[in-house]
Amino acid sequence: MTRTPRRAFLVTSAAMLLAIALPQLAMAQAAAPKNRALFSVTDNDQARWTMILNNIQNLRDGVGGEPVEVELVAYGPGIILLKSDSPLKQRIADLVKSGVKVNACQNTMNVMKLTAPEMLTEIGYVPSGVVEVMRKQQQGWAYIRS
Repeated sequence: MTRTPRRAFLVTSAAMLLAIALPQLAMAQAAAPKNRALFSVTDNDQARWTMILNNIQNLRDGVGGEPVEVELVAYGPGIILLKSDSPLKQRIADLVKSGVKVNACQNTMNVMKLTAPEMLTEIGYVPSGVVEVMRKQQQGWAYIRS
C-alpha cells in the first residue's frame, strides 16, 4: 500500500470510528447526572449527622427536577451511626431508598473491629473513606463537608 491510499484508509477508518462513538458518548453524557455531590461524616454526633442528612435533602430539593447523584461516606468515628442500632436508621434507610448512596469505610471498620452484620443492611462499603473522597473530587464531584 502506498502512502496516499494508506493515509486515506486511516482517515476513513478514524471518521467511521468517530461516527460510531460520538453519538454513544453524547447519549452517555446526557444520561449522567450533571449534579454530583459527596458528603463525608467523620463525627459520632447525632446532631451533626442530622444536619448533614438535612443538607442532603435540601440539596435534592434545591435542584428541583434536575438529576442529582449523592453519596455520603462515613469514616472514623462517623461510622458509629451506621450501626444497626443507630437512632438515625430510619432516616438513613429512607435516603438509601430514594437513591442516595451511603457508604462506610472498611478501614475504619477493621480498626474498630466492626463487621457487616453489625451495620445497617441498606448501606454500602468503600475500602477507604479518604480515598473515596479524593477519587470523587478527581472525577468532578462537589465535596460538601458540613
